[in-house]
Amino acid sequence: MKALLYKELRLAMHPICYLFIVLFPFMLLIPSYPVAIGFIYVLACYPILFLGANKGQQSNDLLYSVLLPIRKKDIVLARIFTVSLMQLVFILIMSALYPLALMIRKNIPNTADVGIGLSGFVSVLGVALVGFAIADLIFFPIYYKHGKSIVMSTLLTILGFIFYLSIFTIGLPYVPGLEGYKTALCDSGLGVQFGVLGGALVIYVLLHIVVYRVSSKLLEKVDF
Repeated sequence: MKALLYKELRLAMHPICYLFIVLFPFMLLIPSYPVAIGFIYVLACYPILFLGANKGQQSNDLLYSVLLPIRKKDIVLARIFTVSLMQLVFILIMSALYPLALMIRKNIPNTADVGIGLSGFVSVLGVALVGFAIADLIFFPIYYKHGKSIVMSTLLTILGFIFYLSIFTIGLPYVPGLEGYKTALCDSGLGVQFGVLGGALVIYVLLHIVVYRVSSKLLEKVDF
């Protein structure tokens, strides 16, 4: 598994992907920019930079991996680990920038806190983690069903993630009885917000176990 992860990080993963993960968290520093939107750029790495598209499909990365003396489910596990690492590093960098973003917005008058903004930043991380898990639950089974469904899997993944974020940022305030959910997330203490984040981490892990099992079974059926 160690060698397979090394292949993922050194060969399969395009260098530009690292730039995405390092640079796009800095969008948090843009005043009035919706915090949750920045997480979408992580999903943009999937097809363009290492899960297929130019580099992966032209070099037949999946076929090469299948021909190695390893189990197919290990291929899926290594790819899921790579994606999860990318997501978590993105979140860590964004979290490190949070104090600076808070200082910038406090010193700029009339700066709106759009959606579940900086005041509920810990809760935002929890929402993003669950969104990433849902996105992977959409992407991986579609991709590994045939081993080449890049366009369809990416389109449905990004649409699903946007729909999920829209529920939290736009939809829920109009649901009877949930009008104050945003205030509860943003204005509650850090204890409540870290509780939300902890629950999101549990959901994140459980959903990725499902992603691994479903995707592994689908890849086993693919005839290369």
